[in-house]
Amino acid sequence: MAIKERLAASVIGWGGWTFRVISSKTGVRYVDLRKRSVEDLSQLLKGTITPDDRHNETVLDQLHEYLEAQRRTFDVPLDLRGTPFQQAVWNQLLKIPYGETRSYADVAALIGRPTALRAVGGAVAANPISLIIPCHRVIGKDGSLVGYGGGLPLKERLLALEQGSLDL
Repeated sequence: MAIKERLAASVIGWGGWTFRVISSKTGVRYVDLRKRSVEDLSQLLKGTITPDDRHNETVLDQLHEYLEAQRRTFDVPLDLRGTPFQQAVWNQLLKIPYGETRSYADVAALIGRPTALRAVGGAVAANPISLIIPCHRVIGKDGSLVGYGGGLPLKERLLALEQGSLDL
């Protein structure tokens, strides 16, 4: 039986939402917005998850700063696992400036795959590190808020935070 990788988990709350941050020894692996059980996350990430705020101290500090509108970018190591296409999409999401949005079509064009709208949507939906990789900044071509793993109310609140229209 293979030894499972040890993953450090921490919980952070904001505005009625609770997020679980999970990191490997390499970097942040997952930010759960859906309140999955530790068992489900352990299976998904193929590791043993244990509470460890000390290991996650830097990312927790940066997330707190972001959620208090005191940070616009993150500089924590990431442990991204995905296909080359997904990683191309996620890297493009990292380039969307704070307070701005892009459509799925914009992202597809920027990665050189202008007809791959559904595949881009799938990669955005598969983003394992929401908040840090800002998939909430991706909207419909008509400007509508579409899809978000944490739900549209959270997406709307994050965009309001970044646009300075949220009372903290």
